Amino acid sequence: MSLIVIGLVLAAALLHASWNALLKSSADRLASLSLMTIGAGIAAIPLVLWRPLPDPASWFCIILSGILHTGYNLFLIRAYKIGDFGQSYPIARGSSPLLVALGAAVFAGEQLGIYTAIGIALVSVGIVSLANLRSIGNREHLSAPAAAFATGAFIAAYTVTDGIGARQAGDSISYAGWLFVLDSIPLALIYLYKHRRSPIALGERDTWLSLFGGVMSLLAYGIVIWAVTLAPMGMVSALRETSVLFALLIGWIFLGEKLTLRRVLSCVVIAAGAVVLGMRH
Repeated sequence: MSLIVIGLVLAAALLHASWNALLKSSADRLASLSLMTIGAGIAAIPLVLWRPLPDPASWFCIILSGILHTGYNLFLIRAYKIGDFGQSYPIARGSSPLLVALGAAVFAGEQLGIYTAIGIALVSVGIVSLANLRSIGNREHLSAPAAAFATGAFIAAYTVTDGIGARQAGDSISYAGWLFVLDSIPLALIYLYKHRRSPIALGERDTWLSLFGGVMSLLAYGIVIWAVTLAPMGMVSALRETSVLFALLIGWIFLGEKLTLRRVLSCVVIAAGAVVLGMRH
């Protein structure tokens, strides 16, 4: 992986942590995330208009990924509703690289190596240390880590799907454009069904912040889709998930969350595991 690709994926990690922080700080997360998907979809329209159509072989992946993204969005809303950003984000993002590595091995033929076992061990230890095992008998305390881990499973599923699809598409930018345009529909329909009104209120500041967050999400994941056509999925996913360190700092500086020594060490271990997991190649 070239230094340019590494730098762009790290920038994507910062963008991802930033729009997730916007979502966590929102009072109505379903409305906010609906607006983010709409913003991303609008920003993706030029990619659809100015790039060639993806190869027909990739359309199954585009549709499947859209479904998986909707599941991810719904579980992400729940994770942020019941858990701290500094806990939910690292668990969701930290659990996905090992699942991506395994999924890429099974479905894309990417070989596993010794670094995989080391990376999985480090990520798993980091996740467990964030889950507050002292409350293992308390369902209320376990529900937030469980929702975050389910979110991580969706992340892994759509990452592998998009890695395969973007390689089949022949044009990763066009693939990303169509994915984000289609992904802008489901949450808006869910919000409309639940509230009987559109989430868009152009006179409100939160609407514009959420739409801007959607543009950040398009840039963040568009870079990842492009990167997985140039490097192994596990490596790209691992590097992207170093965003847990950005999330820790954002939660502390902007959301007023406690920066405990345990959280710092847990996030460092998760990030180290993600990097080691990518080093297997």
